[in-house]
Amino acid sequence: MSGASGRVLVVDDSQVIRQLIKVNLELEGFEVVTAADGAECLEIVERVRPDVVTLDVRMPRLDGLRTAALLRAGAATGHLRIAIISACGPEELQQGESVGVDGYLAKPFEPVALVALVRRLAALSRKGVG
Repeated sequence: MSGASGRVLVVDDSQVIRQLIKVNLELEGFEVVTAADGAECLEIVERVRPDVVTLDVRMPRLDGLRTAALLRAGAATGHLRIAIISACGPEELQQGESVGVDGYLAKPFEPVALVALVRRLAALSRKGVG
């Protein structure tokens, strides 16, 4: 595991949000790699080998829920911890649960809540908890 706290792949179509998440996680010792949408996430995830993937729901090309479902279905990515970080409603939360998302954080979010969620998921990843 790279980075003192782990490696995170941050996926959001907003460059500002990607940078905000990246800076907050790097300050806490995480190594952070970013992607602009779900398609880019799928292109780099096996090379990056993250402990945690954060996904926005609404993105071009491939949205976060479809990306999460594809990650869960992949032999090399099915074990990854996935968090949705998005301004999503109950319907999207239910869809996320059905594809096996591990955590949620609503936008706008407090940096402390972001770090706590990612730290919890990274710890589960290290333990190999299903």
